[in-house]
Amino acid sequence: MAIAVLGSVNMDLVTEVPYPPREGETVLGRGFARFPGGKGGNQAVAAARLGAQVFFYGKVGDALFGNELLRSLVKNGINVEEVERVQGSPSGIASIWVAENGENAIVYVPGANALVDTAYVDQVLPGLATAKILLLQLEIPLETVAYLLRRLPPKSPIVILDPAPAQDISGLSLERVDIITPNRGELSALTGEEDLEEAARRLLALGVGQVVCKVGAEGAFLIEKSGIRHVPSFHIDPVDTTAAGDAFNGALAVALAEGKDIEEAVHFANAAGALAATRPGAQPSLPTRQEVEALLRKAYQGR
Repeated sequence: MAIAVLGSVNMDLVTEVPYPPREGETVLGRGFARFPGGKGGNQAVAAARLGAQVFFYGKVGDALFGNELLRSLVKNGINVEEVERVQGSPSGIASIWVAENGENAIVYVPGANALVDTAYVDQVLPGLATAKILLLQLEIPLETVAYLLRRLPPKSPIVILDPAPAQDISGLSLERVDIITPNRGELSALTGEEDLEEAARRLLALGVGQVVCKVGAEGAFLIEKSGIRHVPSFHIDPVDTTAAGDAFNGALAVALAEGKDIEEAVHFANAAGALAATRPGAQPSLPTRQEVEALLRKAYQGR
C-alpha cells in the first residue's frame, strides 16, 4: 500500500512561551528544542509509523540541517531516494512558539522547499503516479502543486490535499483532489465563508471530492454532496498541537490505503491526531500503530 508524499521538510526551532508575544513585547521563554518537521516530512513519518510503505519527494539544503532531516526520514523507514540535495541553499526552517495551553504560532521560511519546481515534478512523476495515495500540502510552491495536479493520471492515485498554509487555491485543478483537509480557520480563509458547512460546499462546488474539516478537540466534520457527518475526537490533555494535523493526514492516508471507508478512516485519523497533541515536537510526537489501536480499543470499551 504505497503512499507517496510530495512536500516540505524543515527543522523546527521550538520555544515554549507562556503566551505568544504581542508587538514590541519580550516574553521570557521556558524552554527551547529543535525537531525535524515540515508538513510533508511529518505526514510521511506519521504514515510510516502506522505501518505504510512511504516514499518521500522533496528537496533539502546541503548544510547540517539537511543531513539531520534526511536521517530522521530514513530512521522511520521512509524511502528518500528521490529527495534532492540543493547546493548552496539552506533547508527549510520553522520557528514555533508553543503556549502553555498547547496551541502554537509558526513562522515558516521555505529554504530548499521553495525550489521544488515543475522540472522536479517531471523528474519524479512516474513514482508519484503509481502510488495508491498521494499526500500534498502547500509548503512548496503553489504553481508546483497546480502543475502536478494537471499531470497526474485522472483516477489514480487518490489525492489528499492539506491546504496549509491557506492561500488562494482557485488556480488548482480541484476536480483532481479527492479529499481536502483544512482546519476550521483554513476552510474560512479558503472560501471567505464563516459557516463551516457552507464553506465546505463551496469547495465541493469547485470540484473537490470530499471535505474533511479538522476541528481540534471536537474531532472532524466530513462533508460530501450527500450531507455532513461529525466524527468526534478523543479526550486528551494537550501538550503541543504542532503536528496533530499532520498525524491526522498521515493516518487518514493509511486507513484509506487499507480499504477503510471514509468515516472509519476519519475516526482512525482523529485518534492519531489526538495522541500527537499529547507530546512535544513535530515528528517525535507522531504515534505508532500500537498506540493508535490502544486508544481506539480504550474508546470502544468506554462506550
